[in-house]
Amino acid sequence: MPRSNDTFNDVLAFVHVVREGSFTRAAALLGVSPGALSHAIKGLETRLGVRLLTRTTRKISATEVGERLYANVASRFEEIDAEVAAVSEMRDKPAGTIRITAAEHAADSVLWPKLSKVLHDYPDIRVEINVDYALSDIVSQRFDAGVRLGDQVAKDMIAVRISPDLRMVVVGAPSYFAQHPKPATPHDLAQHNCINLRLPTHGGLLPWDFDRHGKEIKFRVDGQWVFNSTTRMVRAALADYGLAFVPEDMVLEHLAAGRLVRVLDDWCEPYPGYYFYYPSRLQPSSAMSVVVEALRHREPRKAPGTKKR
Repeated sequence: MPRSNDTFNDVLAFVHVVREGSFTRAAALLGVSPGALSHAIKGLETRLGVRLLTRTTRKISATEVGERLYANVASRFEEIDAEVAAVSEMRDKPAGTIRITAAEHAADSVLWPKLSKVLHDYPDIRVEINVDYALSDIVSQRFDAGVRLGDQVAKDMIAVRISPDLRMVVVGAPSYFAQHPKPATPHDLAQHNCINLRLPTHGGLLPWDFDRHGKEIKFRVDGQWVFNSTTRMVRAALADYGLAFVPEDMVLEHLAAGRLVRVLDDWCEPYPGYYFYYPSRLQPSSAMSVVVEALRHREPRKAPGTKKR
């Protein structure tokens, strides 16, 4: 009878082959030859009495049984790797790589300004930020954490608030409004050239969400320009190409300088801000703890004697 650690090693080899889709790449990761790796998988299949992989000259894929085995054990190996990494990082100076997926606005307005203030003090911590609008599954995509709005975080995740409430605004250049009347209601946007945002998670153009006294309206607009980046939407609005619907903090300087004008302000209510989230089943490493504490949102303290208005 084979020893249990032989089966453990062969199953680990199987997981690498499925994940990489190649004996050559998996063998390089494991530090063995492709022939030895193939022999190990065949031995595992023989012991189990089932075929786990389908091999062709162009492709290696898991059989139905192989898919079941992979789905049930791959995440457990990741947990073991994470725990070993966490233990190895328990030293005076936190170290390790934290991979984060976030949308452009969250990366620019929260992750960079907060983390750039502290990482000089932790030279052994590496942070990788992947700008992504697709709401990627952080587990399957092998990210350590992600950033989403509060209502988009799965219930089985640990979520830490990292920003105050947010607000969207509708803005346009003064030169645009010199030729077009300002909209009084969201329905008036049908008469305006609006700058659209296309996101992969919505399968099309993102509707503009408005809320006034509890009355919510999702309005689809039309216009000459479509982008997949809010930064470029602001640039188009500054260039007199129409109205943009963007996070308020992105345009505060332009509003103060008079380069942009806000409209429909009473239809743009605040909404809960960003949360940093990661799997609850994983023990956070010392590096992760540093990142979480740096990002954690704290309400500003009021000066003594300050009264609420």
